[in-house]
This record gives sequence, structure tokens and C-alpha cells, in this order.
Amino acid sequence: MNTEELLISTEELPLSYAQQRLWFLDQLEPNSALYNIPIGLHLEGTLNQAALEQSLQEIIARHEALRTNFVTVNGQATQIIHEEITWTISVVDLTDLSTTEQQIAAQKLNKQQATQPFDLEKEPLIRAILVRFSETEQWLLLCMHHIVSDGWSTGVLIQELTTLYNAYLQGQPSPLTPLTIQYADFAIWQREWLQGEVRQRQLNYWQNQLADIPELLSLPTDRPRPAVQTFVGAHQEFTLSAQLTSQLTQLSQKQGVTLFMTLLAAFDTLLYRYTGQSDIVVGSPIANRNQSELEGLIGFFVNTLVMRTDLSGNPTFSELLSRVREMAMDAYAHQDLPFEMLVEALQPERDLSYTPLFQVLFALQNTPVSVVELNGLTLSQVPPKSQTAKFDLTLAMENRVDGLVGVWEYSTDLFDADTIKRMTGHLVTLLEAIVAHPQQPISQLPLLTDIEQQQLLVDWNQTQIDYPTPQCLHKLFEKQVEINPNESLNFEFLSETQSSNH
Repeated sequence: MNTEELLISTEELPLSYAQQRLWFLDQLEPNSALYNIPIGLHLEGTLNQAALEQSLQEIIARHEALRTNFVTVNGQATQIIHEEITWTISVVDLTDLSTTEQQIAAQKLNKQQATQPFDLEKEPLIRAILVRFSETEQWLLLCMHHIVSDGWSTGVLIQELTTLYNAYLQGQPSPLTPLTIQYADFAIWQREWLQGEVRQRQLNYWQNQLADIPELLSLPTDRPRPAVQTFVGAHQEFTLSAQLTSQLTQLSQKQGVTLFMTLLAAFDTLLYRYTGQSDIVVGSPIANRNQSELEGLIGFFVNTLVMRTDLSGNPTFSELLSRVREMAMDAYAHQDLPFEMLVEALQPERDLSYTPLFQVLFALQNTPVSVVELNGLTLSQVPPKSQTAKFDLTLAMENRVDGLVGVWEYSTDLFDADTIKRMTGHLVTLLEAIVAHPQQPISQLPLLTDIEQQQLLVDWNQTQIDYPTPQCLHKLFEKQVEINPNESLNFEFLSETQSSNH
């Protein structure tokens, strides 16, 4: 990508392909919070509110994406970039309330921030609430719309917030280098570059790779699938021990694969064992920032790759890893084709009850981890109160200093919380078996936890019944009739049973 080619200024700016899809979805279903990206920070210590607000205003001034709205001109979606916007932090003071009342009010605000829809045409697509508990404790609740941001952008925002706040606190100007390009430049470049032979080459690969793709991954669910997907969901977090994380990293290095590939192969195995399907299709996001100029931008760059794995023939886990590695490397080599364009080209049979091409997503967070160090403040994360699920099931993992952390995002139309909890147990058991026996065929790797094995083999097998005194069968039958006089005997069932026993 040539930087000079990107510095284009025009009245009516096109959207990138990814933005076009979100704009279209917003037209179909306005007032949806499905594509909100909430970020919550717990700040302990003395906060300089003016420096915080100035830092966020400078970030908005730096990044055109955060000053952009999306309007319809002659039936076409267009980006409108404002030279400047009036933007402030909303401050909610809870200092007069009791601790219990503070927590209730704060959680309500956290939920509201995550679930309140954005108006893409009229309002800033970033908002912030500062919740004050005391002179030395507060929450900063930020939210951006996905059409101007993504997971990587969150890291950029937090990194810049750290740098700016610490500078402003000392009365110094912004130390950040001015940006050479903006998101709209990328959107124009993408549309000009992804044409003709470049586009066709990418498309040919995916059309071949996804030929005769299964329409649906039939996971066992707690309830029947509703006719129309509601996107109502919940989250559950779990952690893997530092030891297991280390073993998974070592196995990956030994097998010549990335940690992502090992975790994807394990997740594929779990899905194969749940469904009996050997053709497993999982979506996976990719940062899609292949040029260094894009790394420091806030914007919607992330693309979704369709990872189709062949688990047929009961391979060993090591053999499966080789298959996943080859498939993933090919997918990376063709990562530039936007997911939206792929769906348009493949035209899968649409069904309102599930998403096209894949219904399960896997992600390993490999974006630069921003260390948030605001002078005079201790920071921790406030878990967002999002209640949406874009897919039937998403497993997002992040490799932290103390081990891998996973978050399930699941459709509550389909799954109960207990089912997801059991799924975590199965995944952990499977991962422990994989690092111990990578040469084991995938159908033989254990899934059941120790507690489940105890229930299955011991507890539920204790079927011995003590009858009060020895009695003939007809006497026991007569007694049962006395207890349940209204129950009729199914003679048809009896005769079938007897004939099948001969």
C-alpha cells in the first residue's frame, strides 16, 4: 500500500466493504446494540478529570473514524467526516449513596452503556460515562460502534489514552506522532485494489475451499432453534492453569504450529465429538492490518475467515494439527477478500434462524496488549454487561501472563448456563489429554470430567432395589395396580417387546 496513494479527499466518501455490511444490517434492524463495543475501566486513586476528558477529545481529533457518521445519499451509504465534534464525558456522581446502592446503580449504567443503540447518522459513535464512587474510586465506561472500531482499535485507544493522560497531567503537549493516513483512505484504497484479477484470484480459492459446505453445524441444544435468530446471549469466563497453557505452547512449538492452530484443532475436535460431523466449519476473525501504516489507526479493519477443517478418518490429534496448519496457512494467504463479498459470491441458502456459512466462531486475542498505567491510578477491567450473541456459540481466548483465559458468548435461545459450564469442563479435559497424548485418535480422547465419570460409572449405575419381602411377579403387579389404578397397560408395547426378545 502506497501512503501517497491514500491521501485522497473527496466530498462523498465510500464505506469499506465491512462498514457497508454493518450499515446495511443497521438499515434492516435499526436500534440494535449487537455491534456495540463496550470497554470498562475501574480507576482507583486520584483522577484528574480534565486531563482524562482532554485525552479522549484528542484521540477523537486524531482519528477521523471517531468523527464519522453514515448517511444515505441517492440510495448509497456515504461517510461524512466532521472537522470537529462537540464531545464530553457524561459524569454520574454516586458519592452520596451507600455501597450497595452504588453497586446497583453502577451495574445499571454499565448495562445501559453496553446495550444502548447508536444512531449512525446523527450522533458520535463513541461515548463515555465516568461513574464516581468516591474521591479515589471511579469507573470509566466507554462504548464504540463496531462500524468505526474493532478489537485491535480498543488496544490503540487505551495505549493513546495512557500516553496522553500522563503527558497532560504534567502540563505537556501530546507526544503522539501525527497520523499519516486515515480510515477513509483505507476504504477507498480497498475498493480500488480489490478488483479484476486480484479479486478473482481470492474468490476462486474460497469458492473451491467452501464448495458443498454444510449448511448448519448441528450442536445438541437445550431448546429447539427459534424460527428467527434473536441474538440474545450471555457470557461465561474460564481460565486455564499456567501449567496447561505452557504445555499447549510447548506442544505447538514441537509440532511446528501456532498456539491458535492448536486451540482451533482442539475446538474442532470438541465440535466433532458433540455433533458427529467430520466437516467442521468455524469462523475466525483476523486483524487484517498487513501494512504498518494501519497498525496505529482506530477503525473497522477486522475480517472474518471461514475455517473449514476435515476431521474424517479419525486422525490422531497430531495428524489433525497438520491438516489445520495447511488449511489455516491457505486461508491467511487469501485473507484480503472481505467476508461480505464472500457471502455475496457464494449466495448460501439463507435461513433467518442461523447465520450463513458458519454458526460457531473461534478467536485467539493476539492484538498488542496495552499496559494501562495512568499516573497515580491503579486500573482493572470492569466486565461489560453485554447481553448479545452474534452466533450460536463463540469461544474467545486470550493468552495472559498467568495463563489462557476463555470467554464463551452463547445464544440463550439455544443453551443454558449449565450446559456451557459442562462444555468448559469437556474442553479442559480434552486439552489435558491432547498435551499428554497427541498421538491418540481424536475419537478416543476423553471429554468427561472426573465428576461426570463418577456419575456415569458409579452413581447412576446403582440400580439395585431391595423389595420388602420375596413376592411373586403377579403380586407385585397387583400392588402396582392398587397404587396407580388409572394407569392402563400398553399390551401392544408388551407384545412387541416379547416378540423382539425371541
